[in-house]
Amino acid sequence: MSSIVIKAENLGKKYVIGHQAERGNYTALRDVLMQNARTLWSKTKDLAKGKPVIQGDTMEEVWALKDVSFEISRGEAVGIIGRNGAGKSTLLKILSRITEPTEGRVTIRGRVASLLEVGTGFHPELSGRENIYLNGTILGMTRLEIKRKFDEIVAFAEVEKYLDTPVKRYSSGMYVRLAFAVAAHLEPEILVVDEVLAVGDASFQKKCLGKMGDVAKEGRTVLFVSHNMAAVRQLCQNGMVLNEGKVNFLGDIGSTINRYLQDVKTVQAVSLAERRDRQGSQWLKFTGVRLFNTAGNEQRQAISGQDVFIRFYYVSDKVMRDASVNIAFNVRSNQGCLLTNLNSLDVEKTTMNLYSTGFLQCFWPRFSLRSGSYECALFCAVNGDIVDWLQSAFTIQVEDGDFFSTGRIINREQGDVLFSYDWASHPIEG
Repeated sequence: MSSIVIKAENLGKKYVIGHQAERGNYTALRDVLMQNARTLWSKTKDLAKGKPVIQGDTMEEVWALKDVSFEISRGEAVGIIGRNGAGKSTLLKILSRITEPTEGRVTIRGRVASLLEVGTGFHPELSGRENIYLNGTILGMTRLEIKRKFDEIVAFAEVEKYLDTPVKRYSSGMYVRLAFAVAAHLEPEILVVDEVLAVGDASFQKKCLGKMGDVAKEGRTVLFVSHNMAAVRQLCQNGMVLNEGKVNFLGDIGSTINRYLQDVKTVQAVSLAERRDRQGSQWLKFTGVRLFNTAGNEQRQAISGQDVFIRFYYVSDKVMRDASVNIAFNVRSNQGCLLTNLNSLDVEKTTMNLYSTGFLQCFWPRFSLRSGSYECALFCAVNGDIVDWLQSAFTIQVEDGDFFSTGRIINREQGDVLFSYDWASHPIEG
C-alpha cells in the first residue's frame, strides 16, 4: 500500500471579487434607482445560472492558489509557512474538503480532522458535552468511539466545570481548547491545524504541540500552519513555503525556514506602499523603513552597541495635532522566537503630530542584538483606530560590534542578546 496520503496535482483556486465604481460628488435619485435595478437584474441572472453573486460594478479574478503540486507521506509532520495572503488557509480548506479547487485535483487517503477556526463545527446553543458528540460525528466517528475518548478530551480541554454550559458562553481560550481536544483525540489519520493555537495561553500551546507530536509519532500525518518558527521547527520534520499562491520551496524544516526568511529579506526591497497583505483602516499607511546613526547617515545594518534611529515613513489622508498614536514593532529571531516589542505605549510616548507625509522615529540606544537577521512586524493605531498592521514588514541586519567599549567583540556563543551590566566586590561587615 502506498505511503502517500496526500497528493496535490496542479491545484488552483480562483475567487471573483467585485469593485464598486467611484461616483461623482453628486448623484441623482434616478441614477441610484437605475443602478439598483441593473444590479438586481444582474444578480437574478447569476442565481438562475448557478453562478456566485458578486457585489460591485466591475469584477476581478484573484488566484489564491495556482499550480500547487506536492506529496505528503503517512506519519509526516509538515509545516506550511508563508506571509499573510500567501494561500496557506485556502490550501488547508481544500485539503479539509471545505472548499473545492477551481482546477487540479487532490487525492487524500484517510480521515481528516481540521482545526482551521476557533470552534469550527460547534453549535453555540449546545453544551460542551453535546458539541463533543456533534463534532465527533461530523469527523466521522461512531458514538462508541466518541464515548471511549470522552474523558480524555474533557481532561485535555480543562473544561469539566463548564461541560454542560452552552459553548456560546465560553471564552475564546475555552472554545479553542475544546475544539483542539476533539480534533486531536478522535484518532484522525490526518490532522490539519491552522494558526488558531495563538488564541491559547503559553502552557496550552505547549500542551497542544506535545499532543501533535504524539499524533505524528503514532504514524499519523500532521499539517501545521503557523508564523511561530520555533513551534514549526519543534514539531515538523519537513516544510513548504507558499508565496502568492505558489509553492516556493519543499524540503526539510531547517531549509524551509531559512528559505522563508530569505524570501522575507527579498520582500524588503519592495516599498511597503505596494504591500497588499495589510490590516487596518489604512487612512495612514507605512511606505518604508530606514535606519540611521546619530550623525544622521543612513545605514544598511545596525552594529551591536551602536545608537540607532529607526524611521517609519508614512502617508496620511489626515493631518492631526496631538493625536493619540500607538506605534510598535516586534523583533523575532531567525527561529521565530519573539525577542522584544518596542511599543510607544510602554514608554508613554503617545501624543504625536501627524502630517500628510512624514515619519515616526524610534531611538534604540546601544543596540543590543548580536549579528544576524531579525524579522519585524509593524503596527500603528491612532485614537484607538488600527490604521496599519503589517506582518514581516522589514528585517534588521546586524553586525557584531564593540558593545562594552573594551576593544574586543564578545564571542557569539555567549548568547544572542547583550545587556549593560557591571561587577563589584563588597565585604560583609562583622
